[in-house]
Amino acid sequence: MVKVHLRKVTRENFRECLNLQVAESQKGLVATTTQSLAEAYVDSNLVPLAVCDIAACGYEQPKMPMIGFTMYEIVAGVGFVMRLLIDSKHQQQGYGRATMIEVIRRLKLCPEVEVIATSYRKENEVAAKLYQSLGFKQWEISYALSHPTEAYVKLEN
Repeated sequence: MVKVHLRKVTRENFRECLNLQVAESQKGLVATTTQSLAEAYVDSNLVPLAVCDIAACGYEQPKMPMIGFTMYEIVAGVGFVMRLLIDSKHQQQGYGRATMIEVIRRLKLCPEVEVIATSYRKENEVAAKLYQSLGFKQWEISYALSHPTEAYVKLEN
């Protein structure tokens, strides 16, 4: 089973983070890391994290490449996973699932989180299958009505 280590995006690793790219077929389905880091810079509620293989744990400057990027926020009792991006070179190896499992674990440790949720572009079938397999179900929230291209899902326990 693949496991990941999440770490802060820092001055030392942000260029590597900016260079992460999804597969060509996924462009337009996931925001770029450039956009995500810009949003995190102006919104202190956002938590941007670099995704590394678990082998990077314990190393200040790991020798292995960054696998991907994720970002979440906690607002009004909702831990919302805003971004999940696995670099095209590391896709279809279980890193997306492992990243979501780790983010969910972290959000469950926050006492203020009552609901864990995310969204994805409705045409993103890969994301839909991943979230469904992790126990996410359709979330009927009024905010979703104003964003008809997005599917909103929350974790059912």
